[in-house]
Amino acid sequence: MGDHLKYSGAGSEAQRRALIEIILADSFLMGLLHGLEELALPDALVASGVVYNTVWNALTGRPSHYGINDADIAYFDPSDRSYLAEDRIIQHVQARFAGSAIPVEVRNQARVHLWFPDKFGLAYPELTCSVDMLLYFATKTHAVAARLDRGEIAIFAPFGIDDLFSFRLTPNPALPNRATHEAKAVRAMQLWPELQFAPWPDEIGD
Repeated sequence: MGDHLKYSGAGSEAQRRALIEIILADSFLMGLLHGLEELALPDALVASGVVYNTVWNALTGRPSHYGINDADIAYFDPSDRSYLAEDRIIQHVQARFAGSAIPVEVRNQARVHLWFPDKFGLAYPELTCSVDMLLYFATKTHAVAARLDRGEIAIFAPFGIDDLFSFRLTPNPALPNRATHEAKAVRAMQLWPELQFAPWPDEIGD
């Protein structure tokens, strides 16, 4: 087993501690978490590639920002689902992180169901909180997020994080989103050749 797989199968608590240690050691991620705490957005999370790519970089000895296109910030505010309200938050957050080494992307998860079908051609459920979004990621491995909770790092990963530490891209058929799973895998495997790809269920007889 390669050293990058040292936490594969280690158990959920050991993996959670390892993830927290990796986040604590990354100044950019910690800056995001502290900045998000200052902004006090409702139900805010730092999610997706900026988290899981940081793990892969740490475990393979690559630079901390290698392969990370942007930093995803989610919040949940059902009180105003308009584009204008979301855009005001986007501008506010981007001003807070102006000059960031990685661009920051912000989305109100309370309104994703309003625009997702037009953009992607798929129906999307109305969510009840930010963590709900993780249930519908095309790849279970990507469904990980974090935030500061009373000064401590809280981890959210509805499918666990063994896939993340096992460098295994596992599909999530909650939505018919096979194309996204496959397209993201192609890019990821070029950048992190240690990754293993698990095909969409219909290819393995499910």
